[in-house]
Amino acid sequence: MTCVPALDFWQVQEPGGQVEEQGVCLVIEDDPDIRGLITVVLGRAGFKVLTAESGAEGIAACTAAGSSLSLITLDLGLPDMDGHEVARALREVTQTPLLFLTARSEEEDVLSGMASGAAAYITKPFLPRALKEAALGLAGLQGRTKLPATGKP
Repeated sequence: MTCVPALDFWQVQEPGGQVEEQGVCLVIEDDPDIRGLITVVLGRAGFKVLTAESGAEGIAACTAAGSSLSLITLDLGLPDMDGHEVARALREVTQTPLLFLTARSEEEDVLSGMASGAAAYITKPFLPRALKEAALGLAGLQGRTKLPATGKP
């Protein structure tokens, strides 16, 4: 199985030439380095990745993408809006799973995140593998992924 960029999104090419399109993830993150890391991790996992640098941009991107989204990652510390406010606004337009990726690690923060619509909560710094596994699991793609060492599901 090989990953190839095609038509501006990542696809997984199965042996025999069939191409399977993976899900679309919206990354809402203001830090360009972290946004870049998330984009690489999710792109290598087979997602087409859309990015937004602010809460307002994220809400607009989510509205424009409509039902094509499989997952949204959201930072709580955005420059223009509180992440909880963004999550509530996103919930008004989509039921796409929200994965919070944030430096806020207190128990109260986690509980508030879950109450505002998060399906999962990962604190920064995070392990790329943890992000990949959470993203695939939330997007419903985990069962279709093969482990690289064995090639078995």
